[in-house]
Amino acid sequence: MFVLTTALLVTVVPLYVWHHDFSASAWVWFGVFLYASGMSITAGYHRLYSHRAYQAHWSLRLFFGAFGAQALQNSIMVWASMHRVHHREVDHETRDPYSSRRGLWYSHMGWMLRDEECHRVDFSNVRDLERDPIVAFQHQHYLGIALFMNIAVPLLAGWATGDPWGTLVLAGLVRLVVNHHFTFFINSLAHFWGRQPYTAENSARDNDFLALFTYGEGYHNFHHLFQWDYRNGIRWWQWDPTKWLIAAASWTGLAHGLRRTPEFQIQRAKVQRQFQRAQERLAQAEAGSRLAHLQLLLEHETQSFASTMSEWARLQQEKFEHAKQQLSEHWETSEVRRRIQTLEDALRQQHRRVRLLRIQAA
Repeated sequence: MFVLTTALLVTVVPLYVWHHDFSASAWVWFGVFLYASGMSITAGYHRLYSHRAYQAHWSLRLFFGAFGAQALQNSIMVWASMHRVHHREVDHETRDPYSSRRGLWYSHMGWMLRDEECHRVDFSNVRDLERDPIVAFQHQHYLGIALFMNIAVPLLAGWATGDPWGTLVLAGLVRLVVNHHFTFFINSLAHFWGRQPYTAENSARDNDFLALFTYGEGYHNFHHLFQWDYRNGIRWWQWDPTKWLIAAASWTGLAHGLRRTPEFQIQRAKVQRQFQRAQERLAQAEAGSRLAHLQLLLEHETQSFASTMSEWARLQQEKFEHAKQQLSEHWETSEVRRRIQTLEDALRQQHRRVRLLRIQAA
């Protein structure tokens, strides 16, 4: 498939451009199908089906099934099964289907050209998806749906706007190759290039630049630690059109049960990561009175962090008691919530202090 699409891209497209111009409508359809198929992978295949980060109305699931097939990345069940294995075995050299330990090329697309044991699909980890009639139908009729969505739909769209062949070339072929590599960037570049603000336990990285091309999936370090969150870019300013699509769907009743990581857990992960980086930096610093002073400050911050964690655990118990007493409706204005928010602010401040301490040790 990759040989065919690439060969067509470097032969048919230049020839068509030499003899014809792409119409404005063909470019519009290119953008429409690029985002429709790309976000059917990110919002549908990935966050909905692989991670169950939210629940969706049947009409939205139908859209994801159709345009996900247009992305030509296999059926929902196959895609989700392998992706769940990837999260469970991330970075394992032989069990992770697209392990970054085997190199950038392998994790990008080389793994799809190999026949190995880790690439054999075991549907035992997607029993929940087998019960979805839309998923089951798409899996059973995947080839026919994929051909219809990649050939017939672009031709029909182009015919309706007066440029069927230009639309097929641009919104069909070029869009397909572009979307393939945009998705593959997550398996490859997002495990090699970027920062690790939340965890260093795996190779996943956050990269704002990659997020621009991957519909918000570039915040991969966060995702690998908090994979059930419907967001990847958790701040309002972070480019994550997939989370905006899911949120918009929830406002219109097409999605519900959106799962979010509690802010305290996010701040805790960031502080723990700063502690780790500060300890690594201090271990490399030259001995002396300045180093001893910084080590003392780090020890003080460690004790403060332990105290915050202890208080948080106690407040979680109080929160549980609220729920048992059926006072959850008062949670938003409760004293327990206010105190937890105070702890969140304390963690944010500590994150800044430990980060400064790490910089001073440079």
